This record gives sequence, C-alpha cells and structure tokens, in this order.
Amino acid sequence: MEIFRLTFSPIEVNTFIVSDNTGECAIIDCGCYNRKEFEKLTRYLGENNLKPVLLLNTHCHLDHVFGNNYMLEEYNLRSWYHMEEEMNRKNAVNYALFFGLTMDQPPEPGGFLIDNQEISFGTTKLKAIHVPGHTAGSLAFYSQDEKVVFTGDALFAGSIGRTDLPGGDYATLIKSITGRLFSLPPETVVWPGHGDKTTIGAEIKSNPYFN
Repeated sequence: MEIFRLTFSPIEVNTFIVSDNTGECAIIDCGCYNRKEFEKLTRYLGENNLKPVLLLNTHCHLDHVFGNNYMLEEYNLRSWYHMEEEMNRKNAVNYALFFGLTMDQPPEPGGFLIDNQEISFGTTKLKAIHVPGHTAGSLAFYSQDEKVVFTGDALFAGSIGRTDLPGGDYATLIKSITGRLFSLPPETVVWPGHGDKTTIGAEIKSNPYFN
C-alpha cells in the first residue's frame, strides 16, 4: 500500500490517495476547494499511472466533500459514506456560507457504508469502523494488513475532533475512540483529517484528552 497525502482548502483538510501494485487507488476525503487544487490531485494520479476506482468520505462536513463534484465530473465516481452523513452533505452549502466560503451542492452518494463493512479495490482491503461523536455518521477506514487507520476528524495527533457542530457529542466521541480506535494494535499508524500522522500507541500514552 502506498499513501500520498495532499492538503487542500482554506480549512487545510487532508486528502489521501491510497494505492497498491495494481495501479488502482481510492481517494479518501477529496477536499479540493477549486479546480487548481484538483489539478494537483489529477497530476499526481497521472504521473504515477494510477486509476481512481473508489471515493470514500470519513464524514461529510464541507471541507471533506469540497472535491466530490470534481471526482464525479472527471472520473465518474460518487462517494461512499455512512447514511447518517446525508444531513451534512445536504447542508454543506449553508455551512460553507457560515465559514465565509462558497461551494456547489455535493453530488448524491454512490451508496452507504455500515459499521464493519469491508471495502476493497485492487488487492487492498479496508474496514469501515463507525466512530460517531464528531458527527453522527463518522467512519474510520482501517487496513489490518498494513496497520493503518484513516480517522477523519475523530482522532488527531494530540487532540480529538470538535463536538459543537450538529450531530456532535463529546461523550459519544470519547467512547468511539476508546472503544473502537484504541482497541487497534498500538503500532497502527493514524492518518487524521487534519494535521500530521501519529500512532494509536502514542495517542493512548500522551493524548491529553485521555491522560
């Protein structure tokens, strides 16, 4: 598995290109705010002969779905996410205005994912883990083979996601992290929706929300 991170938009969201030796790849949280940012993503795909076959969202806050229209136009891919994120997708334009930003309405999903569902492309397998709290339908995507987890805005290096937006709940988020993420092997690499990578073990040991 190869993981390439791009950071997009004024909100500085991480977008991940996850590929394997078949040349197929998945895009997680396409946050390209404009065409120029999207061209950075397509350039990387072209230079590395990668074929995007799957678009995933950890959740549907505006910064994580900025680029979903571009993915539909260029690659005919619609995003897959938890059904409880439909409210956030539908309200993304209004949320953008609240933050002083503009965006088009994100497209309808390709389908919905459920807890523990296996997702595959090429030779890669990911498992969807429901981690509500930041939003009601937040998902993490975990590779047991590679010991990597993409946590969206549930868990960050040294922090956790905010819970003051619609669908957020602090107690639920703490339970999701301790029950679902901290149960993963400590060496598991955490790629969050914002900021740098960390490990499960490092967060168990030093994250101030749990120590």
